[in-house]
Order: sequence, then structure tokens, then C-alpha cells
Amino acid sequence: MSSEIMDAEPDRPDQAAVEGERGALVAVLVMVVLGVAGIFAVST
Repeated sequence: MSSEIMDAEPDRPDQAAVEGERGALVAVLVMVVLGVAGIFAVST
């Protein structure tokens, strides 16, 4: 049982870091998509 708890603890910070990176990447992608959509909206 103790080994399971020890295995779970190090994963939590890693998962949080990965989620933060994913959130940043998603934010950048959203900004790019909005920028491209804005360019197309202005050009049409």
C-alpha cells in the first residue's frame, strides 16, 4: 500500500506541470486561430 502512495505522489506535480504547459499551448493556439480568423474576416 505504501508503495502505491509513494508512486502517486511524484506524479501529481508532473501532471500539474503538464496541464500548465497544455493550457499555455492551448492559449497560444487559440490566439493564433483568432488572429487568422480576424485576418480572413478583414480581407473578405
